[in-house]
Amino acid sequence: MAEAEEKETRSNEESTDESERFASILPTEVQHLVKEDESEEEPKLKYERLSNGVTEILQKDAASCMTVHEKFLALGTHYGKVYLLDVQGNITQKFDVSAVKINQISLDESGEHMGVCSEDGKVQVFGLYSAEEFHETFDCPIKIVAVHPQFVRSHFKQFVTGGKKLLLYERGWMNRWKPSVLHEGEGNIRNVKWRGHLIAWANNMGVKILDMISKQRITNVPRDDISLRPDMYPCSLCWKDNLTLIIGWGNSVKICSVKERHASEIRDLPNRYVEIVFQFDTEFYISGLAPICDQLVILSYVKEISDKTAVECCARPRLDIVQPLPESCEEISSDALTVRGFQENECRDYHLEYSEGESLFYIISPRDVVVAKERDQDDHIDWLLEKKKYEEALMAAEISQKTIKKHKILDIGLAYVNHLVEKGEYDLAARKCQKILGKNTELWEFEVYKFKEIGQLKAISPYLPRRDPVLKPLIYEMVLHEFLESDYEGFATLIKEWPGDLYNNTIIVQAVVDHLKKDPQNRTLLRTLAELYTYDQRYGRALEIYLTLRHKDVFQLIHKHNLFSSIRDKIVLLMDFDSEKAVDMLLDNEDKISIDRVVEELENRPELQHVYLHKLFKRDHHKGQRYHEKQISLYAEYDRPNLLPFLRDSTHCPLEKALEICQQRNFVEETVYLLSRMGNSRSALKMIMEELQDVDKAIEFAKEQDDGELWEDLILYSIDKPPFITGLLNNIGTHVDPILLIHRIKEGMEIPNLRDSLVKILQDYNLQILLREGCKKILVADSLSLLKKMHRTQMKGVLVDEENICESCLSPILPSDASKSFNVVVFHCRHMFHKECLPVSNTVSPVQFCNICSAKHRGPGSAILEMKK
Repeated sequence: MAEAEEKETRSNEESTDESERFASILPTEVQHLVKEDESEEEPKLKYERLSNGVTEILQKDAASCMTVHEKFLALGTHYGKVYLLDVQGNITQKFDVSAVKINQISLDESGEHMGVCSEDGKVQVFGLYSAEEFHETFDCPIKIVAVHPQFVRSHFKQFVTGGKKLLLYERGWMNRWKPSVLHEGEGNIRNVKWRGHLIAWANNMGVKILDMISKQRITNVPRDDISLRPDMYPCSLCWKDNLTLIIGWGNSVKICSVKERHASEIRDLPNRYVEIVFQFDTEFYISGLAPICDQLVILSYVKEISDKTAVECCARPRLDIVQPLPESCEEISSDALTVRGFQENECRDYHLEYSEGESLFYIISPRDVVVAKERDQDDHIDWLLEKKKYEEALMAAEISQKTIKKHKILDIGLAYVNHLVEKGEYDLAARKCQKILGKNTELWEFEVYKFKEIGQLKAISPYLPRRDPVLKPLIYEMVLHEFLESDYEGFATLIKEWPGDLYNNTIIVQAVVDHLKKDPQNRTLLRTLAELYTYDQRYGRALEIYLTLRHKDVFQLIHKHNLFSSIRDKIVLLMDFDSEKAVDMLLDNEDKISIDRVVEELENRPELQHVYLHKLFKRDHHKGQRYHEKQISLYAEYDRPNLLPFLRDSTHCPLEKALEICQQRNFVEETVYLLSRMGNSRSALKMIMEELQDVDKAIEFAKEQDDGELWEDLILYSIDKPPFITGLLNNIGTHVDPILLIHRIKEGMEIPNLRDSLVKILQDYNLQILLREGCKKILVADSLSLLKKMHRTQMKGVLVDEENICESCLSPILPSDASKSFNVVVFHCRHMFHKECLPVSNTVSPVQFCNICSAKHRGPGSAILEMKK
């Protein structure tokens, strides 16, 4: 293919090399654009010459017509020969039909029967695999012949011929062929196409369509440009389907649709009619038409003015794909084809035939046959690679990996990586390696060495595989050494991200140690060395480095590798680094480092000792009870706000010791609490009044103790202090009678907000009265409701049957003889007695009580139901 393309671009356009099996026919414009413009659209079709036997034929003869079947090709020549070819152009059969030009070849759908007509008036219809045959010679050239598409069937033995008349031949009785004239009088018949039950033909005046079922002509489409000679610019006909006819004549295209006429419109008209659904003009003269999906392929004959001679001459024919629109068309692609001898050809010398099943289009000229086919994914990828659109090519190959035959995803990917490297986009190239190279270790190692040669190992390092696959250790060590020489931070990142088993840890450790000799205080290298020691399970050394660096990972290292035995003498260092995390870790692992050991280690650092013991106390008030006495001093020294909560919550601290410390430091609130806890409430109250001078706190303290003597002391202390009196008046009402305080106030003493305080006392008293009355009403209502409920319950009947017994004599409560009279007493507690079994009451009251339930207290058995019969 490449040789052929190169050959086609040479100046000698007519040179031929028949040893070339397939030769690509590239459009001239496309060739030019490849050199000048890299942004042109991708072509829709690809081309190759039909060679082999065709090359031999056209060396001695010239092609005049061709017909395409899905199984083979039939080529007619100017010397009257008809050749059957395979799709590669090899000759399979040859027929000597005439001595002059073959005008038309027609095949039925089965490909078993062929019709041929020639310029000398000969018409032959014969079976390719049978002996049936028809011969006829007319006195004028026969331009067209068309056999019935279903000619293979016995009742469709029909064909038409066209010269000056359009004749229909039908085989009748005794296998005789009967001709009938379908049309005449409008010049020579130039073209005919038979599809289903419809025959379309073109003469000098226009295009007609005949319905073979009704034998009626259903339309006449006149030609537009009558100035063109119909023999030089023949009409092109093509059936897109059984009801759609495409007409191309001159530079006009019409797409006609055959439709059924409504029954109410028929009258004397044919059952069918034709509607032109699309109509548009082209830039050049039409030599052939073919459908492709909902678009059209148009072969055009082109004339141009020569730049040298200023004379009109024949140019390369064009093959265009257009999208029909109601009154115009949209050009999808356009290719100029370099066919042999195009300078000498006329419009009538070109033909376009197509194979419906495979979307193959055959461009026939006297000296050349070119095959155009839709480009497949391999062609699409070829074009993308040619345009250096590697990423798109790779994506296309991945999507179509089951259908592509020529390309491999890996090859495209490697080409893409090389292209990116050449452009200097090293990071992108390295990133693409991850996807392209996959699990191929050999290719990975090859690419790494390639990146090393260009000094870009750093670019590929983030994308090297770390699991499935794993490369040789040397590869990873080579990358690490590259970073160690120039980028300590990058080196540290790789050590953290890469598993330690990818490389020889001992070699890397030694390399880091060598670098630390030059820069012993480099924190990055020290941190990385600690990580390497960790990978190598030398945790002691790693821990020393982490503690020296005060690195946050030290706690994670201790937990992960259970290094508690190694930190027994490093507790102060850990606490200095992060006391919060250190204390949590120590408390979570008391079984490994005891509380006593921690307190002992922190003996010389009381502030840290306090942090540890405080956290311990918060977790459990009893675990560190032996240190509660020590904690009093620690709280007093380092954390007074938490001293009072500690004193309240601890049940193990010595109160005398605590009181002594608090009094020494003049901690009033703590001293008050301790005095009250030790039972010395009066001293505590006195301290509140004298030291704090806070009446609200004093009142609150008195309320908590709920001691009358304390209230008396409080009143005596406050009696000469007006602000204290106000506070008492506002708060004392619910605990002490305010009159006691009011009677003791000296006359003439000015008391702030006295009126408000008295009003409040009265309001509080009224509120108490209202609450009592409300409670009384609720109690009365509830009592009445419950009394009524009890009365209703006691008034209900009680079931007495044979199963019940007398609680005194234990015999059945009911007599066996129901006719005898009896008396039964039933208490509300459900105990039953024969009346005569009840003891005689000694009281005057007529009310009797159940002996069993209550003899003294009146309960549920106080009422009696007496049954008599």
